[in-house]
Amino acid sequence: MTLDPDPVDTETTSGTPSVGDDAARRAAAALVAGLPPSAAVWCSGVRKRYGRRPAVQDVSLEVGRGEVVGLLGPNGAGKTTVIKMLLGLTHPDAGEVMLLGRPATDPAARARVGYLPELFRYQPWLSASEVLALHARLAGSGVPTQQQLDCLALVGLAERARDRVGGFSKGMQQRLGLAVALVAKPELVILDEPTSALDPLGRADVRDIVLDLKSRGVAVLLNSHLIGEVERVCDRVVILGRCNGHSRSGTGPRCPGHRSARRRACRISLEDRLLGILRADQGDDR
Repeated sequence: MTLDPDPVDTETTSGTPSVGDDAARRAAAALVAGLPPSAAVWCSGVRKRYGRRPAVQDVSLEVGRGEVVGLLGPNGAGKTTVIKMLLGLTHPDAGEVMLLGRPATDPAARARVGYLPELFRYQPWLSASEVLALHARLAGSGVPTQQQLDCLALVGLAERARDRVGGFSKGMQQRLGLAVALVAKPELVILDEPTSALDPLGRADVRDIVLDLKSRGVAVLLNSHLIGEVERVCDRVVILGRCNGHSRSGTGPRCPGHRSARRRACRISLEDRLLGILRADQGDDR
């Protein structure tokens, strides 16, 4: 019997991992597990033009996991366009966009995102519970019926679950839109003017919901013109401004807490930044 001087590892060649391969995989898994999670939102150098008109120019921003970031700026600065590019609804002309560690064009990333658009309309012949069930099915998330009802209760529509949406006020439809954004338990929630048409009680409810999302590690990107609302819930703000047809982004001051004096200081700082942008657009040197 002649022995092969260079024996072949039969386990490795047969496709079964060797002991060394298993150890390497465990080491790699441990290394990856020790890394911080990827940002919920990351974009760099994003640009968008409509014909000859630049809508967004060189915008970069980041939203960490469990962070609430406000998106501020004057009308026409491109805030909604930025949101649409983040969600893959509009393709940027240049730049990169990542959602939850994946390209924004990846359906697997968008499946974990809840979105409340600024303008929306639901089928008026459907009830609130039917609208929620429809969107849960579209998300492919298999949300249980009780969880859908709990979501309606969260936004104050538990008693109107069987009522047709056509009879809802604008504020009630806004609450339903928020429920749709939250029903699939997203890891990232993007809210475009969420307190539009809401009364003071409704605005307080939205604040509580955003803070609850943050406590559960859900990231929130909040676009709003109401600086007071942004200051109460946001960790940071990104300000978009228009200058000669271009948009620019920058991180504003971190809102440092919820004591009244600190809130006033934060609000004044945010207002000063916004006023500076608006005056620069108008060529006002004051």
